[in-house]
Amino acid sequence: MTTFAARIRKAYSLFLHSANSLQSAFLLFVRLYWGWQFAVDGWGKLHNLPKVIEYFGSLGLPAPGPTALLVSILELAGGVLLALGLGSRPIALLLTGNMAVAYITGDREALLSIFSDPDKFSAAAPFTYLMASLIILIFGTGRFSLDYLIERWWSRR
Repeated sequence: MTTFAARIRKAYSLFLHSANSLQSAFLLFVRLYWGWQFAVDGWGKLHNLPKVIEYFGSLGLPAPGPTALLVSILELAGGVLLALGLGSRPIALLLTGNMAVAYITGDREALLSIFSDPDKFSAAAPFTYLMASLIILIFGTGRFSLDYLIERWWSRR
């Protein structure tokens, strides 16, 4: 019986090692894909600023002009930084806040249906952006990032 338990323990250990080895590649994928998506959305907002200002005004956001400009720059610059893995956790925190506000103001009905109709909540536009931001905020960037290289450089000094 002991050898069977030892085999199970060894198999589980191998499984964990294999899964852990995929973590940095997964985080790289999340950063590259969603960083690009944030950057493209920010670029689009900057090039259609009057429409974004009008939309933010219709949502009742304070100072829709400066808010639209700030959100556009945050999504463009934040997306690029996220993709590069530079300052990712602070950027992910800002983007998480941005997406939370997007849910509260632009998709309130979907947000309020988080428990009653989870499909509606997860189908809302901010959902995947919010999840990507939260993944990077919680788990970091992984080994394939500028943050990791900078951290290694600082630890050697």
